[in-house]
Amino acid sequence: MYVPKESQPKQGGGAAKARDGEKGGKRKIVAQNKKARHDYAIIDTYEAGIVLMGTEVKSLREGRTSLTDGFVQIDRGEAWLHNAHIPEYHQGSWTNHSARRKRKLLLHREEIDKLESKSQETGHTIVPLAIYFKDGRAKAEIALARGKKEYDKRQTLREKQDRRESDRAIAAAKRRQRGV
Repeated sequence: MYVPKESQPKQGGGAAKARDGEKGGKRKIVAQNKKARHDYAIIDTYEAGIVLMGTEVKSLREGRTSLTDGFVQIDRGEAWLHNAHIPEYHQGSWTNHSARRKRKLLLHREEIDKLESKSQETGHTIVPLAIYFKDGRAKAEIALARGKKEYDKRQTLREKQDRRESDRAIAAAKRRQRGV
């Protein structure tokens, strides 16, 4: 049976994971900020395009980026990603980029206005959650978040541990039931 080339699965490699995106395109995740999900309560998420230089795209495709210290700031009606570490491309020349420069995020005007008004409230901030490629274009998943207190973090860890223990107990009971 003949299958057109567009519908054949693409051969991908590297350390990045692929999953279906919300709009049907493939998401090839380059970097995730797991610390943000631990330190902040996520209120709302947005997908934003990123304005990058050529060497930054090549470096992202190698999958060596870090978002742990990153944050988003709205300045004069534009969203900017600060402190995201995209290392220099090792085969680049004088056209290489600086690793921690600020990068412009592409969002709709309504989204920027909403983020700006919400982030000015006490305790709210905008954090990057992930950088990924979707249909060949670099995207950033950013979130409006509220900082967690220390007891909130402990409560989250406790709930996660309880859930894990109950799943183990259920799995053990099912194994015992099959064995009898």
